[in-house]
Amino acid sequence: MSDGARDNGGGGKAHTDEAALSARLQRLGERLARDQAPKPSDDPRGDRATTASGYARGLRLSSELVAGVVVGAGLGLLVDRWLGIAPWGLIVFLLLGFAAGVLNVVRSVNARD
Repeated sequence: MSDGARDNGGGGKAHTDEAALSARLQRLGERLARDQAPKPSDDPRGDRATTASGYARGLRLSSELVAGVVVGAGLGLLVDRWLGIAPWGLIVFLLLGFAAGVLNVVRSVNARD
């Protein structure tokens, strides 16, 4: 009953508002689809370059982590021999090396982004 009264009172205006909203929604949907569509790459070297760049970044990050652990272990062994407190120097410096490696990886990732 209320639908009939609403249609009779402002039927022309409600119809044009609805049509305008539908048109805007359709245009927005088309723009979103166009912006989200992957852009085809005609150059296969571009895909390989992106993959190689990702491999290089992964290798760099993993080598930073490994280097931190290796340097920490090396310093720990030197401290153990120098002070004669084996294996405590190795354990402490190995943990410090791991923490330094993780910190370097986090810094590298944050600097890139």
